[in-house]
Amino acid sequence: MPKIAITGKGGVGKTTLTALLSHVYTQRGQDVIAIDADPAGNLGLAFGLSAALDARLKPIAEMEALIYERTGAQPGSIGGWFKLNPKVDDLPESLSVTHRGVRLLRLGSVRGGGAGCICPESALLRALVTHLLLRKNQTLLMDMEAGIEHLGRGTADSMDAFIIVVEPGLRSLGTARQIQGLAAEIGVKRVYLVANKTRGAQDEAFVREHAPALSLLGSLPFSLDALAADQGGVAVFDQAPELLTAAEHIADALAA
Repeated sequence: MPKIAITGKGGVGKTTLTALLSHVYTQRGQDVIAIDADPAGNLGLAFGLSAALDARLKPIAEMEALIYERTGAQPGSIGGWFKLNPKVDDLPESLSVTHRGVRLLRLGSVRGGGAGCICPESALLRALVTHLLLRKNQTLLMDMEAGIEHLGRGTADSMDAFIIVVEPGLRSLGTARQIQGLAAEIGVKRVYLVANKTRGAQDEAFVREHAPALSLLGSLPFSLDALAADQGGVAVFDQAPELLTAAEHIADALAA
């Protein structure tokens, strides 16, 4: 499962699951690329990056010289000529920060760009995600922007699978239904659910009853250790062993 997008409503735990699965796959011998596609840019913190190391993760969408070099157009220009398929194969190596065996990249956001934005920076980001060829032992995990608008921007339609993170609540599950429908529209056939912040069998039963008709890979229990990791600036997979165990089961279910 080389390219996996982690998506869902804001605040459900996409970043936490991305960090956990990245660590699981790394421990299993995979070469993992973790892409932070959320404009909030908090994935590095879930890995326990120091402030200095996190500051080295520059948003690619803001690298004006790089965008001009690869596309032939200035960032922010719309409607002019530029390369739609710029060279990107060297970017994960040159622009990433490696931490705990995982290569981290930060996409950033296209200023003023919405669904269908045609501009050089959007073309570069799309090419990076779409045309990045992975070797057999590589896995790419993308921590997506919250909600559904990003599905129209072209960075998600090259994914091999979507994992929609949900909480045991109707609003979160409603967003999951919207994501399921849009994933089908862009041709993503493998779409799964992961429940987060569950407090027992009752919450899991609620998700199964009200969720869209998708395979539930597993659940991450509500964890005070995860909160402590966030407050302490340490990696969630070091602070919350119960979440790491759950993520291992989720990875197994995804591979089954």
